[in-house]
Amino acid sequence: MPKTLVNLDPEDKAWLDQEARRRKQPMTELVRQAVRSFRLREQNRGRPDLADVLQRTAGLWRQGDGLAWQRRLRDEWNRTE
Repeated sequence: MPKTLVNLDPEDKAWLDQEARRRKQPMTELVRQAVRSFRLREQNRGRPDLADVLQRTAGLWRQGDGLAWQRRLRDEWNRTE
């Protein structure tokens, strides 16, 4: 794993040391977790929230019973010819 030197404000460094002690884990692991969390949040920015998408699309299907249609399609997958 590559090493990286980071300059922190004294208050941030003190908080990081205290939080690492509280969690009983190395400060470096805490920093790795924070960077990973930030990276994932940034990668997902702009992606719609699943609950929001489901709420906005609920009721769009207007061609009969959706479950019956789904079962007919899946029955086609199970046919052997």
